[in-house]
Amino acid sequence: MSDWPPKPENQTDKIQQPMQPTGPEWKLLEKAVLASVEEQRRARRWGIFFKFLTFAYLVFIIVALGKGCSSSPTDASTTSGSHLAVVDVIGTIAADKQSVNSTNTNKALKKAFANKDSKAVVLNINSPGGSPVQSDEIWQEIRYLKKEYPTKKLYAVIGDTGASGAYYIASAADEIIVNPSSLVGSIGVIMPNYGVNNLMQKLGVEDRTMTSGENKAILSMTQPVDAAQKAHVQGVLDNVHSHFINAVKQGRGNKLKSQDPAIFSGLFWTGEQAVALGIADRTGSLQNLKRELKTDKAVNYTIEHNPLESILGRMGASFGEGIATSISQQLKTENNTTLQ
Repeated sequence: MSDWPPKPENQTDKIQQPMQPTGPEWKLLEKAVLASVEEQRRARRWGIFFKFLTFAYLVFIIVALGKGCSSSPTDASTTSGSHLAVVDVIGTIAADKQSVNSTNTNKALKKAFANKDSKAVVLNINSPGGSPVQSDEIWQEIRYLKKEYPTKKLYAVIGDTGASGAYYIASAADEIIVNPSSLVGSIGVIMPNYGVNNLMQKLGVEDRTMTSGENKAILSMTQPVDAAQKAHVQGVLDNVHSHFINAVKQGRGNKLKSQDPAIFSGLFWTGEQAVALGIADRTGSLQNLKRELKTDKAVNYTIEHNPLESILGRMGASFGEGIATSISQQLKTENNTTLQ
């Protein structure tokens, strides 16, 4: 019988076992390699330590810069002594942090009313308006705080502009003070929309939008206006407008000197005209109000968004992620380092 192919059980005695190195030279080499590995591990540990130290230092710097660039002009929580509490409504009213939003404004108003040393609260307004939802939430909070603190007056001082949503907010004040040349009013609601369907036809562009509801593409810029959809949207705007009108009537009450529907038509007026119509009380300024209330001290309670805080926060997060990845890789390398 042929011996080919060989059977495994017959070859076990022929398998060569690996040579086990012996001798003083090998032991010396082994000690040198082990010493080198240990030195590498020690260096990695120190590297990790210094990375942690650098990260902690940068976190400290970021926190220090964030506190140094305080988000409030004055630390109202530590203010003592009689003063005028000021809350700014400056810029567009919207939900994002960069704009005048109800979250920060309501927090500031609550602190301003709650401080026993504030003689009165002032809304310092210079805004064209914005979100009706944010405006209404601020308006509602003002109404609530006025009930909670019935002896503390709220003034709205309008600078260049107090229009639309900004006037919505101002209407809740006990008094509205304007500059004779301020722009006041614009009690209305707007939803901009454009049609480019004719332009698309000229350019040979086809709209292939697909929807699962017949009105899902309502007010699409690329389609002709649908009369029923337009009527629906108009109804929505009219409903929001009615909320605005009711808020102004509740806030101003019998101070409105005219029943002219034009007041609620979206028109705006100068401060002088606004006083004549009763949508403002009198002309003046914040400085005049301070003299009137016999206080030279005004404390700003506004909670402002600081862009630097966001930048530093993102930088810290990115750096921390980089440090963590580097340390993780080094630890993995160290754990995998063995003498073969």
